[in-house]
Amino acid sequence: MAQLEAQDLAQAVVDRMDDCQDARFKQVMTSLVKHAHAFVQDVQLTPDEWMTAIQFLTATGKMCDDKRQEFILLSDTLGISMLVVAIEQAKGAAAHKARSGVDAPTEATVQGPFYWEGAPELPLGADIGAGNPGEPCYYHGRVTDLAGQPLANCAVDVWSGDGDGFYDMQKGADAGMALRARFHTDADGNYRFWSIKPSFYPVPDDGPVGGMLHRMGRHPNRPGHMHMMLTAPGHERLTTHIFVSDSPYIDSDAVFGVRNSLIVDFDAHPAGQAPDGRILDKPFHSAKYDFRLVASA
Repeated sequence: MAQLEAQDLAQAVVDRMDDCQDARFKQVMTSLVKHAHAFVQDVQLTPDEWMTAIQFLTATGKMCDDKRQEFILLSDTLGISMLVVAIEQAKGAAAHKARSGVDAPTEATVQGPFYWEGAPELPLGADIGAGNPGEPCYYHGRVTDLAGQPLANCAVDVWSGDGDGFYDMQKGADAGMALRARFHTDADGNYRFWSIKPSFYPVPDDGPVGGMLHRMGRHPNRPGHMHMMLTAPGHERLTTHIFVSDSPYIDSDAVFGVRNSLIVDFDAHPAGQAPDGRILDKPFHSAKYDFRLVASA
């Protein structure tokens, strides 16, 4: 076998895939190999640096369990998760616009590492914030298609950290679900529920990704936000947040997930009657946001 020179190695790897039967997999792997080899050449990576990278990825994998996904955190903090989300939504929006001429679906953002399947299904108006740190907040709005028609029985999954900035999944192996639920819109597409006004918080920085952020000179903080995942028959699933407009770090989200269209004023109210008729003996907030979903192709 003829010896391969450094500049020929990437093409040699690609050539070994001639028998690959999966065209998309071959396309992705070809690009990955070429870009990875180009990166190594560009920075003239040393053996010690490459071993450090391998050890970093190994440590990242070891940090993952059923409640923590360090690789998602790595993807998020490098901006890759948001790039993938933006590319996918742009394709869907462009396809819909080509069909109908209607634009402006609600923007998507990252799912994040704290989604937990199986949240309790609760009736509209339920309070998922009681007993948790944080100021009470009433969330409400409407879910429609891009023509403004209401989407009834749309599943609305919600979750957030508490007023101290911690998610239930961060509170130990025995901690149960908190500050998360699934609701369904009414016949007019309306949703409503009580929770807390989310606080800014640091992403978990006690693992390899945290070490990477600190070495990069970056802070680990995210602005306050409520996660929302909407699923309606005949429409594309939307995974997004609504962000607290006056939250610290709104301009420097550690995972690059903020979109201007998702920034919401959380109105402050004195103790008294809430929009749903409930009487509160302490001040509270309210946040209104209407969602627009794209029809499935």
